[in-house]
Amino acid sequence: MPEGDSVHRVAAELDRALTGRVLTRSELRVPAHATADLTGRRVLGTVPRGKHLLTRFDGGLTLHTHLRMDGRWAVFGPGERWSGGPAHQIRAVLGTEGPTAVGYRLPVVQLLRTAEESTVVGHLGPDLLGPDWDVAEAARRLLAEPQRPLGEALLDQRNLAGIGNIYANELCYLASLTPWAPVADAAPVLERLLARAQRLLDANKTRSGHPTVPDARPGRTHWVYGRDRRPCLRCTTPVRVATHDRERPAYWCPRCQRGPTPERPSPGPGGAGRRSGR
Repeated sequence: MPEGDSVHRVAAELDRALTGRVLTRSELRVPAHATADLTGRRVLGTVPRGKHLLTRFDGGLTLHTHLRMDGRWAVFGPGERWSGGPAHQIRAVLGTEGPTAVGYRLPVVQLLRTAEESTVVGHLGPDLLGPDWDVAEAARRLLAEPQRPLGEALLDQRNLAGIGNIYANELCYLASLTPWAPVADAAPVLERLLARAQRLLDANKTRSGHPTVPDARPGRTHWVYGRDRRPCLRCTTPVRVATHDRERPAYWCPRCQRGPTPERPSPGPGGAGRRSGR
């Protein structure tokens, strides 16, 4: 699942390509909206909300899409060959006399009234890249379940919107806690940690790779994420990896991070196994 900064870049690309233009071609290749026709409507803009994309049109309609793991939007110029994937993977086409936006493998394609956007994004917590970002509110939501594993809680979009697996792993490292440590253990540093998360996403919203290391360079972009059996950048201890929360990988340094691990479970109650809100 993409990180919030990636979704922000996609929204910016769609916004630049389509905003202010009138649709000359409209296809929503999903059963629920196969007969919908947006041709003739002007695009008012595309905004991100956490990992959700909201493309708004005049007349009070919004196209809600979500990339999840494999979806993508690609923008093509007039006459340019669509090269984002085979035709059977196309789920949405928004064409103008200029650019055309094509959505591939989109698992969520939903047309709704703009006034009803809260029905699809109203459950989300404060957005790290949105005008509603509130570090104290995000911390309050996380601490409402103090025994929940920190990595899992950070991924729950109902607590804060925009954190994906890369940042969840990296933030646990920066807190010196394993992803299975309870949120309560992070309480003394939680607001500082979330403020740092917001700075990271904001810095990365215009660049790829989600680097979290200050002196990032090839092979050295993350503290622990993707570094299984490679040395920790601080102490050189080999980084470990296991799975958590629907089989997503969790990385940690056995020396730099304290708390339970799959090999050393916590003796107390936890919140493992909950489904994260997207």
